[in-house]
Amino acid sequence: MSLDDRKLEVLRAIVEDYVATQEPVGSKALVERHQLGVSPATVRNDMAVLEEEGYIRQPHTSAGRVPTDAGYRLFVDRLSRVKPLSPAERRAIERFLVGAVDLDDVVHRTVRLLAQLTRQVAVVQYPSLARSSVRHLELVPVSTTRIMLVMIADTGRVEQRLVELPAPVAPDDVMEMRSKVNEKLCNQKLADTPPLVQALVDDSPPDRRTTMACLASVLLETLVERSEERLALAGTANLTRGGMLDFQGSLRPVLEALEEEVILLKLIGEVEPSTTRVRIGDENEIDNLRSASVVSTGYGPGVTIVGGLGVLGPTRMDYPGTIATVRAVARYVGDLLAQN
Repeated sequence: MSLDDRKLEVLRAIVEDYVATQEPVGSKALVERHQLGVSPATVRNDMAVLEEEGYIRQPHTSAGRVPTDAGYRLFVDRLSRVKPLSPAERRAIERFLVGAVDLDDVVHRTVRLLAQLTRQVAVVQYPSLARSSVRHLELVPVSTTRIMLVMIADTGRVEQRLVELPAPVAPDDVMEMRSKVNEKLCNQKLADTPPLVQALVDDSPPDRRTTMACLASVLLETLVERSEERLALAGTANLTRGGMLDFQGSLRPVLEALEEEVILLKLIGEVEPSTTRVRIGDENEIDNLRSASVVSTGYGPGVTIVGGLGVLGPTRMDYPGTIATVRAVARYVGDLLAQN
């Protein structure tokens, strides 16, 4: 059965009131607070239909109703209008992020800002190396047989490695290797670099090949084999504001899930460009997060997505406000990375 506009308006009013008051919503309160243009008896009938269809439920024998996961889903998909951020909120985001000095600072400012603005748990994935390109490679002689390799990605991420050489190498030779390495690898996607690194070895003159092979193995380790992703988390104290307890009244399952980086990456990674994903309650694949909702999006310079960010909170969250904040913060972070 498809719901008519009036029943959808009643559902919208129930969701908005329950999110605002955290109390089950009754028909009398709905008529008093919203211009529904019908009598309490009609609203009661509409609520009965919504309950029968599984969009609201009665938590106990009081007259009030609360939305179900299906009710929140319908609200997010059809009823919620994304709240535009106020000029003050936009300025606050810009001011908070614009002073960042490096990538670590950007990520930590972003995750704190998201947690403060949404009053939920915020998660930000560092720009993924798998999605990055090489901006520059620096070779710094430490001694005649040691070189510091510094890789700077287009996302501002910096990786450093020490290369142990098989024999002493003159500073001029190090400079020549640096120019060859940059010529071959600059602006290339990290995922596309293995054959190029191999070509560096193959194209080296015989007397340099062993040295280049040592450098190449560390290059590959830096560019390709770093599969671990890094995350920043903030706002776990916001969980105590209620709505996230399991049936035994414990926050432990949610906290345990938040300690698993693999779970967090699954929650906020895998987001397509310019889309916001909202997963509500039972839509979460992870059992421990069935009492939670997750709003996530991808971020990056221009149309390139280099990482994900998002927030996790109770199913009873302000979806329009949270979606708007997550989108706005992602856009600002993307702009910052584009300027670097």
